[in-house]
Amino acid sequence: MGRAFLVGIALNVIFVLVEWIFGVMANSLALIADATHNFGDVLGLALAGGAMALARRPPSARFTYGLRGTTILAALGNAMILLVATGGIAWEAILRFQDAGAVNETIMIWVAALGVLINAGTAMLFVKGSKTDLNVRGAYLHMAADAGVSLGVVIAGIVMMVTGWRWLDPVASLLIVAFIFVGTWSLLLDSVRLALQAAPESIDPVHVRRYFSGLSGVTGVHDLHIWAMSTTETALTVHLVMPAGHPGDEFLSDVIQQVEHKFRIGHVTIQIETGTSANPCVLAPDHVI
Repeated sequence: MGRAFLVGIALNVIFVLVEWIFGVMANSLALIADATHNFGDVLGLALAGGAMALARRPPSARFTYGLRGTTILAALGNAMILLVATGGIAWEAILRFQDAGAVNETIMIWVAALGVLINAGTAMLFVKGSKTDLNVRGAYLHMAADAGVSLGVVIAGIVMMVTGWRWLDPVASLLIVAFIFVGTWSLLLDSVRLALQAAPESIDPVHVRRYFSGLSGVTGVHDLHIWAMSTTETALTVHLVMPAGHPGDEFLSDVIQQVEHKFRIGHVTIQIETGTSANPCVLAPDHVI
């Protein structure tokens, strides 16, 4: 994905400059709004790419998990940047209804058409990674959304050219804002959940607990925690009550492999307890952390 991020950033930086310049020349708020959105995506791509680079750094004495969590922060930052940018665009669009002004539809159409090609091409770079990584999915969704938004600007420009309805320019801007907001809101919620160490949406903690409870020799399961170390890696800790005693390393190895295969959780820590001593585990109640 490193090369994909570099190519995507380079293409979109050039296009943002072109779209801003021609948006001002054409007096098209829709183009300026799209350029602002694309600039937010450039920042998002830079954040996502930088986070992926940091995530590859090895653990240290202070950061024992390395810097994998930066991918979650990047996804969260990406969503926040876009929400702030859309607020500014919406305000300017509302003001434009008072005086839409003349718009050069020809420039508006051709520049937006170029945006469709660039954004769709950039989105294709992230299709594969978007299936397994929230950070990359954020980049893919924004690029795909950009292609759709640019297509909407093309359509608005054509209609304006035919009908002379200048109010379509701010209307198109507001539609862009709404489109961005809907896509960004889900990314924001997902990234906030991961930042708060919630179990990823793809993993059902109830099914995980049921798996551990069904293991041979296990009479109790407690202190089960599942959280995201990054946008692609998940960790799990659990205490298993086994009155017969420790089942051996082979049992643990097999369980860890099964958990990774069934639930895609790659970092598993298991504590074995017999549950027969006079000193029960203080973490046994579910409400205790």
